[in-house]
Amino acid sequence: MELERLAERHAAEVLRFERENRAYFALTAPDRGDDYFARFAERHVALLAEQRDGVCHFHVLVDDQGTVVGRFNLVDVVDGAAELGFRVGAAVAGRGVAKDGVRRVTALARDEYGLTRLIADAAVRNGASRAVLKATGFVPVGDVERGGQPCIRHVLDLTA
Repeated sequence: MELERLAERHAAEVLRFERENRAYFALTAPDRGDDYFARFAERHVALLAEQRDGVCHFHVLVDDQGTVVGRFNLVDVVDGAAELGFRVGAAVAGRGVAKDGVRRVTALARDEYGLTRLIADAAVRNGASRAVLKATGFVPVGDVERGGQPCIRHVLDLTA
C-alpha cells in the first residue's frame, strides 16, 4: 500500500470510499451529511487549494489496485503543529492499516512538513482509534468535545 498526497486524480476514488463506508464511519463518528456528498467535487477542489496554501496536508492510502482504503490528514497547520485525522474503510479495519498509515503520516509531518507536534481527538466511543493513537506514541492529555461527542485529546511530540 502507498500513502499518496491527495491530488485531483483521487476525487472519484475518495468519493467512492466515503460513500461505501458511510454507514461504517457513522458507527464511531458524526455522519458527514448528504450535503458533503452532493457538493463533493467543490469540496475536493477546496481541499486541494488549502493543501497548496500549506494550511493542510491531505493523504490517501491506496492498495495495489489503486483503491483508496484510508485517509490520513494533517489539518490546521499553525506554528509547527497540526491536527491529525484518519479513517480506514471497513474492508481493512483491524488489520494494522490505520497504525501503519498514522506512522507514515507522522514521519511525513516531521521529515517533510517540518511539524513538531500533532494533536488528535478520538471519540470516547471509538476505542479502535484511541488504540491506534496509543500504539503510535500519542499521549492522552484531556477530555474535549467534538461534534457533540465526548472525545479524548492526544498529543504527539515530534521532536522527542
